[in-house]
Amino acid sequence: MPPCLDVYVWVPEPSSEVFRRFIDGYVNVDDPGDERFHAFRRVHVLGIANDADDKALDELRFEDGDDAFTLYLRARDHYQAIITVTRDGATVLGLSVDAPDDLSETLRQAEQLVEQLRQQFSAPAGLAGVELPPAADRSEWYEEGLVLLRTGELPTP
Repeated sequence: MPPCLDVYVWVPEPSSEVFRRFIDGYVNVDDPGDERFHAFRRVHVLGIANDADDKALDELRFEDGDDAFTLYLRARDHYQAIITVTRDGATVLGLSVDAPDDLSETLRQAEQLVEQLRQQFSAPAGLAGVELPPAADRSEWYEEGLVLLRTGELPTP
């Protein structure tokens, strides 16, 4: 299997509407690939959390007492859909696409996808990289390590 190019956008003020639109547009809701998706949806989209949902989402957290977590899901038209709630109270939305041998062509497609997501979710910034994990906070967003494409700027906190 070829590596994946991960494309992300930073959404400074997440809302149930942002999550709903991302899920409706990109997530394979019939087979999301992670049962905790249903808990996420009840908590962050529908606002009807229960103790079991909170416990399920706690399993996703990066560390104990950390509010940040990432949910990796099956996507409709891409390899994967990724939702990260950051330590900064923002959201990072991502899509993974197969990166075959022609990386330059894949990067052109990634640039278009970043701009599409930025417009769709009013995201001030986007980035992409091969096998790039989502940023858990603002400082990770600016790490250069695996980033091949960067566009826009995060708003000043």
